[in-house]
This record gives sequence, structure tokens and C-alpha cells, in this order.
Amino acid sequence: MTLQGWTLILVFTAITIALTKPMGIWLHAVYEGRRTPLHAVLAPVERGFYRLAGIDPNAEQGWRRYTVHMLVFQLVTLLFTYFILRFQNLLPMNPRGLAGQDSHLAFNTAVSFTTNTNWQSYSGETLSNLSQMLGLTIHNFLSAATGIAIAFALIRGFARRETSGIGNFWADLTRITLYVLLPACVVYALFLIACGVPQTFASLVDAQTLEGAKQTILLGPVASQEAIKMLGTNGGGFFNANSAHPFENPTALTNFVQMLSIFALGVGLTWVFGKAVNNTRQGWAILAAMMLLFLGGVTIAYWQEAAGNPVLHNLGVAGVNMEGKEVRFGAAASALFATVTTDASCGAVNAMHDSFTALGGLVPLFNIQLGEIIVGGVGAGLYGFLLFAILAVFVAGLMVGRTPEYVGKKIESREVKFAVLAIAVLPLMILGLSAIGAVLPGGLAGPLNKGPHGFSEILYAFSSGTGNNGSAFAGLTAATPFYDGLLGLAMWVGRFFMIVPAMAIAGSLAAKKYHPETTGSFPTTGALWVGLLIGLILIIGGLTFLPSLALGPIADHLAMIHGQLF
Repeated sequence: MTLQGWTLILVFTAITIALTKPMGIWLHAVYEGRRTPLHAVLAPVERGFYRLAGIDPNAEQGWRRYTVHMLVFQLVTLLFTYFILRFQNLLPMNPRGLAGQDSHLAFNTAVSFTTNTNWQSYSGETLSNLSQMLGLTIHNFLSAATGIAIAFALIRGFARRETSGIGNFWADLTRITLYVLLPACVVYALFLIACGVPQTFASLVDAQTLEGAKQTILLGPVASQEAIKMLGTNGGGFFNANSAHPFENPTALTNFVQMLSIFALGVGLTWVFGKAVNNTRQGWAILAAMMLLFLGGVTIAYWQEAAGNPVLHNLGVAGVNMEGKEVRFGAAASALFATVTTDASCGAVNAMHDSFTALGGLVPLFNIQLGEIIVGGVGAGLYGFLLFAILAVFVAGLMVGRTPEYVGKKIESREVKFAVLAIAVLPLMILGLSAIGAVLPGGLAGPLNKGPHGFSEILYAFSSGTGNNGSAFAGLTAATPFYDGLLGLAMWVGRFFMIVPAMAIAGSLAAKKYHPETTGSFPTTGALWVGLLIGLILIIGGLTFLPSLALGPIADHLAMIHGQLF
């Protein structure tokens, strides 16, 4: 490990924390439906959408109506994307004459982008410009906006008193897209273009190499997709190499800005929560727990990648582990990027996680298995974290012998049951489907490697799918009916079977009375609360996933240090 590497990590952490309040102020204005400077231009567009769709944005919806409208919208957009991918060979903006995706692959891809997972069982270069822009980039906006809308709804559950309404899904979706995602991505895309990222409808260009050979270089509308890919924590690459490709991530500056943009909206939402419940210290406490978990993960990942592989050291190849990494970025930036992208449910990669050391690869895997709540996907990270907060305050209430309360709302059996139900979705799908993949011929045909690393490839795939992350241990061949089908199921269940209980909690909390804190209330803003949150998250994650991790990356590490190869 080097001073330069640690400086990068600490500067990134400091800037992320500094961005929290400015991003939170912007998001809070949209959360409340207040007028912003952008309304002068975009308010007529917003009103036009409502008139066209026949929507009254001021009509409050209960949690059931809000959830049903959201689910129907997701299903319709999924079918729309499936059609585009399946029949892209018959549609325009396909200058290379690319074939449509097979039915199982189109299903997997449509589910993936609908759920903000952006898992790719295909190479990005196999999609037409129309599929990239109309099929996928639209989902990048809408799935991100949906996640933030759900977070808004749950925040209203904590903030409102004795009401059944938690907002209007269509108003939240429209305002988030118009006043947050679109303007930010326009500026972001222009920055990327200035840094060398292509934005063109030209499909390819022929170039002559220094050796005199001909090379065909693929192009396309990359910058526009790259901006929302990062800001919306989507992660799907325009090119197969994702953010390791110089057209997606050309410089150290773009690499740093991309990492910041992955965290930007997620940390801002923690401030929105605190502001909405009239106690910004609540939001800062959540952010503190998230950032401490983040720093723990990146420290382990960087330490292991800087230590290198002892098997190679014994062969006389000294130094850090650079297998699968871009020499433009190195071990520190790669370890930081891997931690950020799996903390934030993004899935973009600038290095191949399959080539990390065993414990270095364990960090992104365990980040996902914790529930993608360390900042998490836009919106999803906050509502996932608040589920753990409900359990933590329930445990704390039992410890001090008082009725559990959080930000003035009593936490009773109904909220705890729904929180447990939502959190249980992840281990049920991850461990259950990994077990199926590890014993059936269709699953065993996927891993490139043998032994514990091969099992890690299977475990990572179903963790990534269920956790809506989208990154992969790249050795797994997933473009098969077996993996496309099961991963599609994992992504859908991991997204929406967690959202529905969270929305039920929002409805239940919104109907409750507010109870001011007393001297007997358990404090939920100090170091003790932050420590309790972190401890509960790690204990639940450790007890649930340690056996599977022992069979995969931990066994792989022990084999590595003893020089055993598979």
C-alpha cells in the first residue's frame, strides 16, 4: 500500500461527505414538490406529462395504490424493452445489422435493466444504437427514479403523522426524472464528451495501427448512457469491458468523477431523511454508519490487492496483484472502484473482480450480500438501510426495556415483521439459487475455474442478481437458458419482494402518532447508535453468509497461501 493510494481513498471519502448536504438540499426540494430554478424551463413539461396521462399530481396515494401503480409501470416497461431487444434486427438505428437477442437473453436483459441491476449476460457491442438508447438508457433513468421514489415514500412514512397518504408515484417519478436525473446527466455527459467519451450515431470507424494492421473501433452514443449509468447506479456497460474501456472511462479524472457520481445521490438521500424528520443528525448518523462500513471494506480490498499473490511471488513475480486491472488506474483505484460499485448497487467495473485476490474479491461479494445498504443504489440503499434501523431500534428497545421508538414513531410487531420479511428475501434467493447452481449440470457448466473459486463465481452471480448490483466474477458463462432464467428470477424477486414490505412499513408508520423523545428514549444519533447499526448489519450478514463464504473466497484464500492450485 502506498501514500498515493491512501490519499486517493481519503480524498474520495472527504469529497463524498462534502457532497452530502448540497445533494440533499436539491433532493429535498424535489421531495417536497417545491419550486426550483429549473421550474422556469421544465414546469411546463411536467404539467404537459400530467395532462397527457390524465394524472392529478396532488392526489395522495395510500401505500397499496402507490405500490400497485409502480409495479404495473415496471411490468409495462419490461415488456417494451423485451420487444426492442428481441426484434432489434427489424428496427431502425442498427447500421451493423445486428441480430435480435434470443428469448431467454432478452428476458434476462429486460428484467435486469427494469430492476436497476444491469446484469449483462451479453457483450455491450452486440446491441444496436436503438437498443442502447431506447431500450436500456430509458430504463437507466426510470429504474433510478423509481428507487428514489420508493425512498421518498418511506421517508414520508416516518415524517408524516396520522395519515394514509405517502405521496403520488407518478408525481415523484416525473419530478425526480425532470429536476434531478435529466439536468444532472446533461451536464455530466458534456463533461465526459470533453474528456474524450464518444457521443455519436456513427457505429464504427476503421483505423490503422502503428504496425500497419487495420483495426475496427466501435463507437456510439456512449456519453449519454455513461452519465446515467453512474449517477443512477445502473452499471451496464456500453462496451463489454465496461468502465475499464477507454471510451467509457478515458482518464484518471473521469475514473474519480465516476466513483463520486455513484455515491452522490445515495448520500444526499441520507440528509433528506434527516431533514424530513426535522432532525438532520438522524441523517448524519446513518451516513456515518455507511461510511465506516465503506472504509472497512476498501481497507481490506486495497490491503489484499497491494499484497499480491504469494503463488506468483514464489515464482519470482513480485509486486501487487495487477491481473485483470487497467494499468491506467492501478491497484488502489481498482480496489476503491470495486468497493464503491458494490456498496452502491451500481455494478460498473474498472477491473475484473474475478481476478482479485480471494479476500480482495470477498469484499465486493460481502458488500452485496449485506443487502446493498452501504450507500446502496439510488433510493434502494436508504430504504434498505432503514429496514436494518427498524430492527436495530427494536433490539435496543428490548435491551433497555422500553417500547422501541425511531424518529418519534413507535416500532411495533407489524413493522418488525415486514422488515424481517424484506431482509430475508436476500439469503433465501442467494443461498437457494447458489445451491441449485452448484449441483445441477446447467449450473456447473458455467464457472471457468474449478474448486472454491468456481463456487465463488456461482455465489457472486446470484448475490449480484438478487442484490440488484449487476457486477460479476467474469469467469462465469451466464448466457445460457439456465442462468438467464434463474438470474432473471433473482433480480425480480430481489427488487420488488423487498420493495413491497418496505412500502407496507411506510403506510403503517404514516398512520401513527408522533411521540416526542424523552429521557427514557434510546438515542439514535450518537456513536452508540452508529455502533449498534454496524454491529447488527455485520452480525446478520455474517451469520447468514459465512458458511457460503467459507466454501468460496475463504477456502480460496487458504489454498492460495498454501500454494494449492485447481
